[in-house]
Amino acid sequence: MNSFETDIGRAILSRGFIAGVLLEILILFTAGFDSDLFRMTVPVLCTLPYSTAWLADYQTGFIKSYLPRTGVTSYILGKILSCGISGGAVEVLGSWIYVCLKNDENMQWSPLLIFVSGMLWAVLAAVLAALSNSRYIAYGGAFVLYYILVILHERYFQTLYCFYPYEWLAPEHTWVFDEWGIVFLVAGLILVLICLYDVILRRCIQGV
Repeated sequence: MNSFETDIGRAILSRGFIAGVLLEILILFTAGFDSDLFRMTVPVLCTLPYSTAWLADYQTGFIKSYLPRTGVTSYILGKILSCGISGGAVEVLGSWIYVCLKNDENMQWSPLLIFVSGMLWAVLAAVLAALSNSRYIAYGGAFVLYYILVILHERYFQTLYCFYPYEWLAPEHTWVFDEWGIVFLVAGLILVLICLYDVILRRCIQGV
């Protein structure tokens, strides 16, 4: 049984994904890409599709019948990859629809950077969900950490732009490899979180 295909289908067709896309469009029409409203809602909307999927399976007992048909590794990878991809996709799809409706050729936005940023915060939310067994921490924890990084940069470490979340969405500084430099950095953080998620879930699954 292909766990990833099942999970990505559940994520993309979920009410959370649809709600995230619609909210993204509304936010962009209200404030635009350059607004703090758009930037601060990225770590919230990306968590809606699939960040708490593990908790749903675990708390309902569905994992007991599902896991034997997929295997542990396939199950974990299916969950975390679907979470990350759907989290990035909800941001990009909402942004793309907004750009098409706005029909402004001078609009500056980067689908790639928006996607990897959404993926990062969605994966972080999934890690927090697995670590805490709490939906509230999953949905709110990523935003809190995002906000802390913003505050630390703006008030104390203004020269340390590499770890400034706003910079990952719309860079204002020169990066090595330009836009791809940001992608490599964020991808590295995502890989670390995926490894952490794998360790946490394997321990949880042992008790199932």
